[in-house]
Amino acid sequence: MVASTVLPAEHETPRITINRFGLWLFFLSESMLFAGLLVARFGLLGTEVNEEVSQSIGLLVTVILLASSYSALRAEQAAKARDRAGLVRWLTLTLVMGAIFLAGVAYEWVEAFDAFPTSTTFGTLFFTMTGVHAFHVITGLVFLLILLFNAKAGRYDEDSWPVEAGVKYWHFVDVVWVFFYPALYLI
Repeated sequence: MVASTVLPAEHETPRITINRFGLWLFFLSESMLFAGLLVARFGLLGTEVNEEVSQSIGLLVTVILLASSYSALRAEQAAKARDRAGLVRWLTLTLVMGAIFLAGVAYEWVEAFDAFPTSTTFGTLFFTMTGVHAFHVITGLVFLLILLFNAKAGRYDEDSWPVEAGVKYWHFVDVVWVFFYPALYLI
């Protein structure tokens, strides 16, 4: 027979601490993917940027994505304040801005296929980096959409951790773009 040891309550790690630690480990692992893409970009091209890249589209989608971080933050604050209407409103705005970001990237892809095809080094890196990032934006939008449906049903009135996790993921995706934008458009 194996004896089990039960720790006193003061020695137990709160579940929220474990959840946050797990989320940060996930971010660390994802950071390795994005860091690898940045290393490949600079390793293969140095500081060379294709003159054909659309500076105006790049700047516009960047501003929209960064603004969506603010609305996501407001959604998290609303969830913590148990303001369901505010949570729904701010999540909806974040979703709209995320969708606009994706539409801008898709529009640029159409334009970019002629300017720097995937057969070129810059084209391969550009489409890979923006494509991997766009995939993460899509997963973030799916996460936020699930949060929105659950928020409408009142699921976060007592526990706002899922909203916090979704918003942190959204911020992570935005921070990645803060590094990708200059690497693809400015340097």
